[in-house]
Amino acid sequence: MRRLTHSRVATGGLARGKKADLVKVPPQKIHKMLAQSGLGSRRAMEVLIEQGRITVNSERAHLGARVGPRDQVRVDGRLVRLRFNRPLARVLLYHKPEGEIVSRGDPEGRPSVFDKLPLLRGARWISVGRLDYNTCGLLIFTTSGELANCLMHPRFEVEREYAIRIRGTLLKDQIDRLRGGVPLADGEARVERIEEQGGEGSNRWYRVVVKKGRNRIVRRLFEALELPVSRLMRVRFGIVSLPTWLKRGMWSEMEPEDARKLSEWIGVSARGEAKSGFPSERRKPSGPLKSKFRNK
Repeated sequence: MRRLTHSRVATGGLARGKKADLVKVPPQKIHKMLAQSGLGSRRAMEVLIEQGRITVNSERAHLGARVGPRDQVRVDGRLVRLRFNRPLARVLLYHKPEGEIVSRGDPEGRPSVFDKLPLLRGARWISVGRLDYNTCGLLIFTTSGELANCLMHPRFEVEREYAIRIRGTLLKDQIDRLRGGVPLADGEARVERIEEQGGEGSNRWYRVVVKKGRNRIVRRLFEALELPVSRLMRVRFGIVSLPTWLKRGMWSEMEPEDARKLSEWIGVSARGEAKSGFPSERRKPSGPLKSKFRNK
């Protein structure tokens, strides 16, 4: 099977002729700048600061510290090039197969989704949420920590849609329980919508929409009703749907214009700055979001 790849590589760094202008940029909060540089979410950067793993000009950083273009920031001793002149956020779609983990390291040595992503210079891919080892489907990656954080943040209630296969047919009272709320170990959870999609023999397919990104939430909801899931696939995340032509184990990069639409929909500028408002208050972009690719 051929793998879809893309030839663009982020170069990072400062554009020539801009260094003098950047010196005039007002200091920015350090955790925000680190997140915008693709090192993780703002909260993850705050944790690193609390752990004493970040320094500014050889001094240990503190929460709320601000930095400018002249400051030297290091994470675990490694110099980080902050992006005061931020490039446009890049967005990657990946069709995850079963049998891969969404982590950069695994003590058991299992395959990772990050092994198949294109290499970056001066940035790294951040996963927007996770899928468990046995779940396949849409994964979104971005170079913007702010975009990833907003897409995952509970207050935005971004929809996740799944195709799910179970043995047997859901009864009305089971559907009512799924919609009304099912007690789980970490609190009550429910589905927003559920629709039967047919099936063969004793197997039935359903489409399920949830707004929470809790660990294995869909599987646990059905298991709580004694309905084990035999197949689970994420087909949509917010306004992004899994392209029908994107085969398992392959990735495709979203067109810059559509990456901008996704950023603006969730409330982040194309360069990774958070804005006010909620996705529900915004209009969906007209037409499908596209991605660009080439065969290798």
